[in-house]
Amino acid sequence: MIRPTRRAALLFAISIPITALLISTAREIWYISLFYPAAVAALVVGDALEALRPSRLEISVTHPRQIFLGTNSGVKVEATISEYERPVRFEAILVAGGELDAPEIISGTSGSNREGARDFSGCIIFLPIIPQRRGTVVIEKVRLRWTSPMGLARFTTSSRVNGAVDVVPDIKGVYEAALRFFSHDAEYGQKSQRMHGDGTEFDKLRDYEQGMDNRFIDWKSSARHRKILCKEFSQERNHHVVIGFDAGRLMTEPLDGMPKLDQAIRAGLLLGWVSLYSGDFVGGCSFDVRFRNFLKPERGMTHFKRFQHFAAGMAYRTEETNFTLGIAELNSRLKKRSLVVLFTEFVDTIQAELLIESLQWMVRRHVVIFVTSRDPLLTSLRDAEPRDFGDVARAVISGDLLRERGIVLERIARMGVHCLDVTVTNMGTALLNRYLTIKSKGLL
Repeated sequence: MIRPTRRAALLFAISIPITALLISTAREIWYISLFYPAAVAALVVGDALEALRPSRLEISVTHPRQIFLGTNSGVKVEATISEYERPVRFEAILVAGGELDAPEIISGTSGSNREGARDFSGCIIFLPIIPQRRGTVVIEKVRLRWTSPMGLARFTTSSRVNGAVDVVPDIKGVYEAALRFFSHDAEYGQKSQRMHGDGTEFDKLRDYEQGMDNRFIDWKSSARHRKILCKEFSQERNHHVVIGFDAGRLMTEPLDGMPKLDQAIRAGLLLGWVSLYSGDFVGGCSFDVRFRNFLKPERGMTHFKRFQHFAAGMAYRTEETNFTLGIAELNSRLKKRSLVVLFTEFVDTIQAELLIESLQWMVRRHVVIFVTSRDPLLTSLRDAEPRDFGDVARAVISGDLLRERGIVLERIARMGVHCLDVTVTNMGTALLNRYLTIKSKGLL
């Protein structure tokens, strides 16, 4: 497609006052006013003939098959030019369907230096893909446009792709966090692997060192070997860890650029990877207005692929969560004492009454970790310096919501539930620390 640019339209618009001036002053030579627009038209046509023709352009599009939610990926557009020895500035835009950020226009110019010589044979442009939710992104086509040498004509062409990109939870970030977790040089705020010295399962005997607990001295073995020996314990294995996800309406709200459900999935995948690596059984479930999916707890690192597929298949729901039905169904399917990690959200004390009542039945048989994501917006609104009546009203409402939230969490904690109300950036670390604490104290 060829069309004139704004520059060409402006040159044509200049002929209007010139024509009006000639008609008002010298009507007998009015035809001279036609020379200027004719010259502009000829200039536009000549400039378009000197431009790169679409027939000399070949477009190649490469896109990934899978990208991780929360990371940036892109589509590679390679424009190959033949028989044209001038630099061309291209502008490309991606036409795609799905939960994506607004597309950006990315520009690129042919004519990069290669061994001291100018090469105008092509141009490479990377178009970003920034998904907002899990699912499938359909890449329909890529549009490419460029202008003539003088900028009077614009050419537009498109290349149809019809490709699909799967948006899955961020497994790469899980692997990186797990490697930091199991390394000896863990970062501040991360806990290194605590397998020896914690727990109640006997592991081995070792020589006594200053600072060890005297209660762990094995006096019979010390008398037999004629030196002080201490018992060293390890964490128990073969525990069942079930990670439950609330997929209701409140969990679809965005927080820190991602829905709360996806933030919970990222932390749940990290816990699942660490638990499987430690020898535990890992399962999962999801519920909203009704109980949706259940993954039977299994062990082994090969089970992580199934857990990943289970997490990626959870859909976003707009219905309110039925805590009574969801937790009761999960409680009936757990035949062995398990560590139940529940990712959910609530807004007021009335909605939390059914949640508290359901948790009372589950905490009798299982160890429960109740995980919610703290919204920093409420804290900032409450602590902001008021400047007008609107700021005061927002501070009062935010303070009431935070106070009610604290009351509900305190009631749940008094039942024996381990509550975690943390920001999404610290959710994975806080959950792993609580998991290690529960195992080291032998609560399972």
